[in-house]
Amino acid sequence: MIKATLDKATGILHVKPSGPLEEGDFETLAGLADPYIAKNGALTGLVVEIERFPGWKNLAGMLKHFRFVRGHHRKIRRIALVTDARIGKFAPSLARHFVAADVRRFPAGEAGKAKKWLQQTGD
Repeated sequence: MIKATLDKATGILHVKPSGPLEEGDFETLAGLADPYIAKNGALTGLVVEIERFPGWKNLAGMLKHFRFVRGHHRKIRRIALVTDARIGKFAPSLARHFVAADVRRFPAGEAGKAKKWLQQTGD
């Protein structure tokens, strides 16, 4: 299950998984992101705020997740991972193999700093 909001003024999609990821979660994300991307060309950024990686509910959820990433990764400029979980320590270097976006980790509770970084035009 994912809670997601899109700030249309900044082009930032903010997601907070709260349980194992399901197919419908990525349909929800696409429903938010795709109209904005069609109008503006890309999202400014994506904030993924997690306590720990929740896993997937089933194989269908995992496959839909991979398809969402494959279909959207070139249309998101930056990704901010907001977490203290161990996965956050190696996720940015791992993500470089799968996504075109610049990925950076921020400590839990620093979603505001993450959003500021997403909006910067330089480093």
